[in-house]
Amino acid sequence: MAPRAIWKGHLKIGELACGIALYSAATTSERVSFHVLNKKTGNRVKREYVDADTGKPVEHDDQIKGYETSKGAYILLEPDEIAAATPQSDKMLTVDHFISCADIDTIYFDKPYYLAPADDASQEVFGLIREGMKTKGVAALATAVLFRRVRTVLIHAQGRGLVADTLNFDYEVRAADNAFDKIPNLKIKGEMLDLAKHIIGTKSGTFDPSKFDDRYDAALADLVKAKMEGKEIRKPKREAKGKVIDLMDALRQSAGAQKAAAKRKPKAEAPRRKAS
Repeated sequence: MAPRAIWKGHLKIGELACGIALYSAATTSERVSFHVLNKKTGNRVKREYVDADTGKPVEHDDQIKGYETSKGAYILLEPDEIAAATPQSDKMLTVDHFISCADIDTIYFDKPYYLAPADDASQEVFGLIREGMKTKGVAALATAVLFRRVRTVLIHAQGRGLVADTLNFDYEVRAADNAFDKIPNLKIKGEMLDLAKHIIGTKSGTFDPSKFDDRYDAALADLVKAKMEGKEIRKPKREAKGKVIDLMDALRQSAGAQKAAAKRKPKAEAPRRKAS
């Protein structure tokens, strides 16, 4: 089934523009999900808003949004007042400027989307923009009103299309110093650094998302299946905590294990010749 566009508009670079369609690039719909039930009756339960002081339910028409100015004090905002603050969309994804792909800071990435031509008439201009970005090795920073907010979007070429990532605002991203300021500035060198580089070298691979293992979701699926089949549910054994060992010993053991594994790896057999 063909994906459904969640937004349509125009990608604009100066005087150049083409129709585009935006598609969700990631979804959680395939995850195992649950409903909340009444344990006694087996019926589904529903949520309702109640007054924090009286405990009585509050009907939808009696609910209103409020901004807390101090503890227990609120500024009330009517729906039409909030609607008036929502920016009007002109359906334009306007490129502000291009940046080198090497300058992209992934900490600002929010959600990924696919961009494709909206119609046949937009194919040529879309392809021109995509190939130009590929050739120059750049990504585009663009702005648009998406989902009732003015969003900054990073666009880069991928395959025959474009990928657009909405970006977090600067005030939404916490400073790295808050997490890193207590890490000592150690100088790692000599044998320790050589061993670390060796271990990293033996673990070199490629980026293959198909190998990612969602163990929690798989465990939930197995649990549901076992319950349906009436099987006994066994609790998993907790792994014993590993003992603390010397860092150099750990590095040497890891490097030694990698070398031993490489020696044990069987050589590929030479292809057999066909009998004449």
